[in-house]
Amino acid sequence: MALIAISLNSCSQNKTTKIAFGSCGHQNDSLPIYNVVVKHKPDIFIFLGDNIYGDTYDMDVLKAKYDILKGKPSFQNLKKNTPIIATWDDHDFGWNDAGRHYKFKKESKEIFLDFFNEPKNSERRKQEGVYTSYYYEKSGKNLQVILLDVRTFRDDLLKHTKEENKFFYEPDYVPYQHADSTLLGATQWKWLEKELSKPADIRIIGSGSQFGIEYNGYEAWANFPLEQQKFFDLIKKTKANGVLFISGDVHYAEISKVETPNLYPIYDITSSGLSSRWLFATPNKNRIEGPVMENHFGLITINWKTKNPEIKMEIWDVNDNQRIEYSIKLDEISFKK
Repeated sequence: MALIAISLNSCSQNKTTKIAFGSCGHQNDSLPIYNVVVKHKPDIFIFLGDNIYGDTYDMDVLKAKYDILKGKPSFQNLKKNTPIIATWDDHDFGWNDAGRHYKFKKESKEIFLDFFNEPKNSERRKQEGVYTSYYYEKSGKNLQVILLDVRTFRDDLLKHTKEENKFFYEPDYVPYQHADSTLLGATQWKWLEKELSKPADIRIIGSGSQFGIEYNGYEAWANFPLEQQKFFDLIKKTKANGVLFISGDVHYAEISKVETPNLYPIYDITSSGLSSRWLFATPNKNRIEGPVMENHFGLITINWKTKNPEIKMEIWDVNDNQRIEYSIKLDEISFKK
Protein backbone atom coordinates (compact mmCIF):
# COMPACT_ATOMS: atom_id res chain seq x y z
CA MET A 1 0.00 0.00 0.00
CA ALA A 2 1.46 3.33 -1.05
CA LEU A 3 2.02 5.97 1.58
CA ILE A 4 -0.58 8.73 1.43
CA ALA A 5 0.74 11.84 3.17
CA ILE A 6 -1.52 14.85 3.61
CA SER A 7 -0.75 18.13 5.33
CA LEU A 8 -3.42 19.39 7.71
CA ASN A 9 -3.51 23.16 7.48
CA SER A 10 -6.97 24.17 8.62
CA CYS A 11 -5.95 24.42 12.26
CA SER A 12 -2.34 25.47 11.81
CA GLN A 13 -2.53 28.45 14.18
CA ASN A 14 -3.59 26.48 17.23
CA LYS A 15 -1.66 23.32 16.30
CA THR A 16 -4.55 20.91 16.67
CA THR A 17 -5.94 18.13 14.51
CA LYS A 18 -9.66 17.36 14.61
CA ILE A 19 -10.92 14.01 13.36
CA ALA A 20 -14.69 13.57 13.16
CA PHE A 21 -16.22 10.15 12.57
CA GLY A 22 -19.44 8.18 12.65
CA SER A 23 -21.45 5.30 11.28
CA CYS A 24 -24.96 4.02 10.73
CA GLY A 25 -26.69 6.68 8.66
CA HIS A 26 -29.74 5.63 6.66
CA GLN A 27 -29.97 7.18 3.23
CA ASN A 28 -33.72 7.74 3.58
CA ASP A 29 -33.27 9.96 6.66
CA SER A 30 -32.65 13.69 6.45
CA LEU A 31 -29.26 13.29 8.19
CA PRO A 32 -28.97 16.72 9.84
CA ILE A 33 -25.98 15.42 11.80
CA TYR A 34 -23.71 16.21 8.84
CA ASN A 35 -24.52 19.90 9.21
CA VAL A 36 -23.52 19.68 12.88
CA VAL A 37 -20.24 18.05 11.89
CA VAL A 38 -19.45 20.92 9.52
CA LYS A 39 -19.99 23.46 12.34
CA HIS A 40 -17.09 21.88 14.23
CA LYS A 41 -14.72 22.36 11.27
CA PRO A 42 -12.90 19.02 11.49
CA ASP A 43 -9.81 18.37 9.39
CA ILE A 44 -11.37 15.14 8.18
CA PHE A 45 -14.50 13.01 8.53
CA ILE A 46 -14.23 9.21 8.66
CA PHE A 47 -17.17 7.03 7.65
CA LEU A 48 -16.90 3.79 9.65
CA GLY A 49 -19.51 1.72 7.85
CA ASP A 50 -23.24 1.30 7.39
CA ASN A 51 -22.81 4.51 5.46
CA ILE A 52 -25.98 3.47 3.68
CA TYR A 53 -28.35 0.56 4.29
CA GLY A 54 -28.04 -1.46 1.10
CA ASP A 55 -29.02 -4.98 2.22
CA THR A 56 -29.48 -6.30 -1.28
CA TYR A 57 -28.18 -8.74 -3.88
CA ASP A 58 -29.09 -6.30 -6.66
CA MET A 59 -26.23 -3.94 -7.45
CA ASP A 60 -28.55 -1.49 -9.22
CA VAL A 61 -30.48 -1.18 -5.97
CA LEU A 62 -27.25 -0.70 -4.02
CA LYS A 63 -26.07 2.05 -6.34
CA ALA A 64 -29.47 3.75 -6.23
CA LYS A 65 -29.28 3.90 -2.44
CA TYR A 66 -25.86 5.56 -2.63
CA ASP A 67 -27.39 8.03 -5.08
CA ILE A 68 -30.04 8.90 -2.50
CA LEU A 69 -27.32 9.77 0.01
CA LYS A 70 -25.42 11.73 -2.63
CA GLY A 71 -28.48 13.93 -3.14
CA LYS A 72 -28.94 14.83 0.53
CA PRO A 73 -28.24 18.56 1.12
CA SER A 74 -26.57 17.79 4.45
CA PHE A 75 -24.23 15.25 2.84
CA GLN A 76 -23.43 17.72 0.07
CA ASN A 77 -22.60 20.28 2.76
CA LEU A 78 -20.26 17.82 4.47
CA LYS A 79 -18.56 16.86 1.21
CA LYS A 80 -18.10 20.51 0.22
CA ASN A 81 -16.51 21.55 3.50
CA THR A 82 -14.71 18.47 4.90
CA PRO A 83 -12.32 15.89 3.44
CA ILE A 84 -13.88 12.43 3.66
CA ILE A 85 -12.36 8.95 3.94
CA ALA A 86 -14.29 5.73 4.54
CA THR A 87 -14.46 2.03 5.20
CA TRP A 88 -17.55 -0.15 5.26
CA ASP A 89 -19.55 -2.48 7.47
CA ASP A 90 -22.23 -5.06 6.71
CA HIS A 91 -25.12 -2.96 5.39
CA ASP A 92 -23.07 -1.11 2.78
CA PHE A 93 -20.95 -4.23 2.16
CA GLY A 94 -24.23 -5.70 1.01
CA TRP A 95 -26.15 -7.70 3.60
CA ASN A 96 -26.82 -7.71 7.34
CA ASP A 97 -24.03 -9.47 9.30
CA ALA A 98 -22.47 -10.73 6.05
CA GLY A 99 -18.87 -11.84 5.70
CA ARG A 100 -16.66 -13.39 3.04
CA HIS A 101 -19.42 -15.52 1.51
CA TYR A 102 -21.46 -12.54 0.31
CA LYS A 103 -21.68 -13.22 -3.42
CA PHE A 104 -21.42 -9.66 -4.70
CA LYS A 105 -18.57 -8.30 -2.59
CA LYS A 106 -16.44 -7.45 -5.64
CA GLU A 107 -19.27 -5.53 -7.26
CA SER A 108 -20.29 -3.73 -4.07
CA LYS A 109 -16.65 -2.78 -3.49
CA GLU A 110 -16.47 -0.95 -6.81
CA ILE A 111 -19.70 0.91 -6.07
CA PHE A 112 -18.33 1.89 -2.65
CA LEU A 113 -15.01 3.11 -4.08
CA ASP A 114 -16.72 5.06 -6.85
CA PHE A 115 -19.02 6.78 -4.38
CA PHE A 116 -16.11 7.90 -2.20
CA ASN A 117 -14.09 9.07 -5.23
CA GLU A 118 -11.27 6.55 -4.88
CA PRO A 119 -8.64 7.26 -7.58
CA LYS A 120 -8.72 4.86 -10.51
CA ASN A 121 -5.05 3.92 -9.95
CA SER A 122 -5.50 3.31 -6.21
CA GLU A 123 -4.19 0.14 -4.60
CA ARG A 124 -7.68 -0.35 -3.22
CA ARG A 125 -8.88 -0.88 -6.78
CA LYS A 126 -6.32 -3.65 -7.32
CA GLN A 127 -6.52 -5.54 -4.03
CA GLU A 128 -9.28 -7.63 -2.51
CA GLY A 129 -11.05 -5.66 0.22
CA VAL A 130 -11.20 -1.96 1.07
CA TYR A 131 -8.58 -1.72 3.85
CA THR A 132 -6.20 1.23 3.53
CA SER A 133 -4.11 3.75 5.45
CA TYR A 134 -3.35 7.47 5.43
CA TYR A 135 -0.66 9.68 6.93
CA TYR A 136 -1.40 13.23 8.05
CA GLU A 137 1.42 15.63 8.92
CA LYS A 138 0.94 18.43 11.44
CA SER A 139 3.43 20.53 13.36
CA GLY A 140 6.21 18.06 12.56
CA LYS A 141 4.13 15.15 13.89
CA ASN A 142 2.62 12.19 12.05
CA LEU A 143 -0.90 10.87 12.48
CA GLN A 144 -1.55 7.48 10.91
CA VAL A 145 -5.13 6.47 10.13
CA ILE A 146 -5.66 2.78 9.38
CA LEU A 147 -9.05 1.75 8.05
CA LEU A 148 -9.74 -1.98 8.39
CA ASP A 149 -12.04 -4.18 6.34
CA VAL A 150 -13.91 -6.46 8.75
CA ARG A 151 -16.21 -7.94 6.06
CA THR A 152 -14.42 -9.17 2.95
CA PHE A 153 -12.37 -11.92 4.64
CA ARG A 154 -14.42 -12.65 7.77
CA ASP A 155 -15.74 -16.14 8.50
CA ASP A 156 -19.46 -16.57 9.03
CA LEU A 157 -20.48 -15.99 12.61
CA LEU A 158 -21.38 -18.89 14.89
CA LYS A 159 -25.05 -18.95 15.78
CA HIS A 160 -26.08 -18.90 19.44
CA THR A 161 -28.01 -22.03 20.48
CA LYS A 162 -29.97 -20.00 23.07
CA GLU A 163 -29.64 -22.91 25.51
CA GLU A 164 -27.49 -20.95 27.95
CA ASN A 165 -28.42 -17.28 27.96
CA LYS A 166 -26.93 -15.01 30.62
CA PHE A 167 -28.34 -11.86 29.01
CA PHE A 168 -31.68 -10.10 29.40
CA TYR A 169 -32.04 -10.30 25.63
CA GLU A 170 -31.61 -13.05 23.05
CA PRO A 171 -27.99 -13.04 21.75
CA ASP A 172 -27.27 -13.94 18.13
CA TYR A 173 -23.74 -15.35 18.17
CA VAL A 174 -21.08 -17.14 20.21
CA PRO A 175 -17.28 -16.71 20.01
CA TYR A 176 -15.00 -18.86 17.87
CA GLN A 177 -12.56 -20.90 19.93
CA HIS A 178 -10.36 -22.44 17.22
CA ALA A 179 -7.26 -20.91 15.70
CA ASP A 180 -8.23 -21.17 12.03
CA SER A 181 -11.14 -18.73 12.38
CA THR A 182 -10.45 -15.32 10.89
CA LEU A 183 -11.83 -11.81 10.86
CA LEU A 184 -9.22 -9.89 8.85
CA GLY A 185 -7.75 -12.68 6.73
CA ALA A 186 -4.08 -13.53 6.14
CA THR A 187 -3.41 -10.88 3.49
CA GLN A 188 -4.84 -8.04 5.55
CA TRP A 189 -2.96 -9.20 8.65
CA LYS A 190 0.32 -9.17 6.72
CA TRP A 191 -0.42 -5.66 5.44
CA LEU A 192 -1.39 -4.50 8.93
CA GLU A 193 1.92 -5.62 10.42
CA LYS A 194 3.76 -3.52 7.84
CA GLU A 195 1.56 -0.52 8.63
CA LEU A 196 2.09 -0.75 12.38
CA SER A 197 5.84 -1.01 11.79
CA LYS A 198 5.92 2.38 10.08
CA PRO A 199 6.84 5.42 12.21
CA ALA A 200 3.92 7.46 13.56
CA ASP A 201 3.18 9.47 16.68
CA ILE A 202 -0.51 8.55 16.96
CA ARG A 203 -2.39 5.78 15.16
CA ILE A 204 -6.18 5.72 14.81
CA ILE A 205 -7.58 2.33 13.79
CA GLY A 206 -11.02 2.44 12.17
CA SER A 207 -13.12 -0.73 12.47
CA GLY A 208 -16.75 -1.19 11.50
CA SER A 209 -17.20 -3.65 14.39
CA GLN A 210 -16.45 -2.73 17.99
CA PHE A 211 -13.00 -3.79 19.15
CA GLY A 212 -12.93 -2.96 22.85
CA ILE A 213 -16.18 -4.35 24.26
CA GLU A 214 -16.79 -7.54 26.17
CA TYR A 215 -18.70 -10.41 24.56
CA ASN A 216 -22.40 -9.53 24.31
CA GLY A 217 -23.79 -11.98 21.77
CA TYR A 218 -23.89 -9.51 18.89
CA GLU A 219 -21.32 -8.68 16.21
CA ALA A 220 -17.94 -7.56 17.59
CA TRP A 221 -14.29 -8.54 17.72
CA ALA A 222 -15.28 -10.45 20.87
CA ASN A 223 -16.71 -13.14 18.58
CA PHE A 224 -13.13 -13.70 17.37
CA PRO A 225 -11.16 -13.60 20.65
CA LEU A 226 -8.07 -15.18 19.08
CA GLU A 227 -8.05 -12.50 16.38
CA GLN A 228 -8.40 -9.83 19.04
CA GLN A 229 -5.49 -11.30 20.96
CA LYS A 230 -3.53 -11.43 17.71
CA PHE A 231 -4.02 -7.67 17.41
CA PHE A 232 -2.74 -7.09 20.94
CA ASP A 233 0.28 -9.29 20.19
CA LEU A 234 0.94 -7.45 16.93
CA ILE A 235 0.99 -4.07 18.68
CA LYS A 236 3.52 -5.46 21.13
CA LYS A 237 5.59 -7.09 18.39
CA THR A 238 5.82 -3.91 16.30
CA LYS A 239 6.17 -1.64 19.36
CA ALA A 240 3.51 0.60 17.82
CA ASN A 241 2.79 3.53 20.12
CA GLY A 242 -0.32 5.66 20.19
CA VAL A 243 -2.88 3.10 19.04
CA LEU A 244 -6.55 3.81 19.67
CA PHE A 245 -9.65 2.47 17.93
CA ILE A 246 -12.74 4.11 16.53
CA SER A 247 -15.71 1.88 15.72
CA GLY A 248 -19.39 1.79 14.86
CA ASP A 249 -22.24 -0.67 14.21
CA VAL A 250 -24.34 -0.65 17.41
CA HIS A 251 -26.49 2.53 17.12
CA TYR A 252 -25.20 4.19 20.28
CA ALA A 253 -22.00 5.80 21.51
CA GLU A 254 -19.57 4.74 24.22
CA ILE A 255 -15.88 4.62 25.08
CA SER A 256 -14.37 1.28 26.05
CA LYS A 257 -11.00 0.67 27.65
CA VAL A 258 -9.23 -2.68 27.42
CA GLU A 259 -6.27 -3.57 29.60
CA THR A 260 -4.12 -6.57 28.75
CA PRO A 261 -0.72 -7.70 30.12
CA ASN A 262 2.42 -5.97 28.87
CA LEU A 263 0.50 -3.45 26.78
CA TYR A 264 -0.74 0.07 27.37
CA PRO A 265 -4.56 0.53 27.62
CA ILE A 266 -6.43 0.28 24.32
CA TYR A 267 -9.31 2.73 23.94
CA ASP A 268 -12.21 2.18 21.55
CA ILE A 269 -14.44 5.19 20.83
CA THR A 270 -17.69 3.94 19.34
CA SER A 271 -19.74 6.44 17.33
CA SER A 272 -22.75 4.73 15.81
CA GLY A 273 -25.96 6.51 15.10
CA LEU A 274 -25.62 9.24 12.49
CA SER A 275 -29.34 8.65 12.03
CA SER A 276 -29.99 5.11 13.37
CA ARG A 277 -31.03 4.39 16.95
CA TRP A 278 -31.31 1.37 19.23
CA LEU A 279 -33.47 0.59 22.24
CA PHE A 280 -30.76 -0.33 24.75
CA ALA A 281 -27.00 -0.57 25.26
CA THR A 282 -25.68 -4.07 25.85
CA PRO A 283 -23.61 -4.94 28.94
CA ASN A 284 -19.97 -3.89 28.62
CA LYS A 285 -17.60 -4.13 31.57
CA ASN A 286 -15.04 -2.20 29.53
CA ARG A 287 -17.29 0.85 29.13
CA ILE A 288 -15.87 3.96 30.81
CA GLU A 289 -18.11 6.59 29.16
CA GLY A 290 -21.63 6.47 27.77
CA PRO A 291 -23.84 5.13 26.43
CA VAL A 292 -25.35 7.95 24.36
CA MET A 293 -28.51 6.75 22.64
CA GLU A 294 -29.35 9.88 20.62
CA ASN A 295 -28.01 10.48 17.11
CA HIS A 296 -24.46 11.80 17.25
CA PHE A 297 -20.95 11.85 15.80
CA GLY A 298 -17.52 11.30 17.35
CA LEU A 299 -14.68 13.80 17.51
CA ILE A 300 -11.01 13.32 18.41
CA THR A 301 -8.96 16.48 18.93
CA ILE A 302 -5.19 16.15 19.15
CA ASN A 303 -3.27 19.06 20.65
CA TRP A 304 0.24 18.94 19.27
CA LYS A 305 1.55 21.94 21.26
CA THR A 306 3.53 19.92 23.77
CA LYS A 307 5.98 17.03 23.54
CA ASN A 308 3.30 14.84 25.15
CA PRO A 309 0.18 15.66 23.08
CA GLU A 310 -3.29 15.63 24.58
CA ILE A 311 -5.93 13.46 22.89
CA LYS A 312 -9.50 14.54 23.60
CA MET A 313 -12.34 12.16 22.75
CA GLU A 314 -15.85 13.58 22.41
CA ILE A 315 -19.36 12.65 21.39
CA TRP A 316 -21.64 15.44 20.08
CA ASP A 317 -25.34 14.82 19.56
CA VAL A 318 -27.57 15.96 16.71
CA ASN A 319 -28.58 19.07 18.69
CA ASP A 320 -24.90 20.07 18.99
CA ASN A 321 -24.69 19.16 22.66
CA GLN A 322 -21.46 17.64 23.96
CA ARG A 323 -22.40 14.31 25.58
CA ILE A 324 -19.00 12.77 26.31
CA GLU A 325 -15.56 14.26 26.89
CA TYR A 326 -12.58 12.14 27.90
CA SER A 327 -8.93 13.13 27.57
CA ILE A 328 -5.64 11.27 27.78
CA LYS A 329 -2.00 12.08 27.13
CA LEU A 330 -0.02 10.30 24.44
CA ASP A 331 2.35 8.75 26.98
CA GLU A 332 -0.67 6.91 28.46
CA ILE A 333 -0.96 4.87 25.24
CA SER A 334 2.76 4.38 24.61
CA PHE A 335 5.28 1.77 25.66
CA LYS A 336 7.33 2.89 28.62
CA LYS A 337 10.94 3.64 27.82
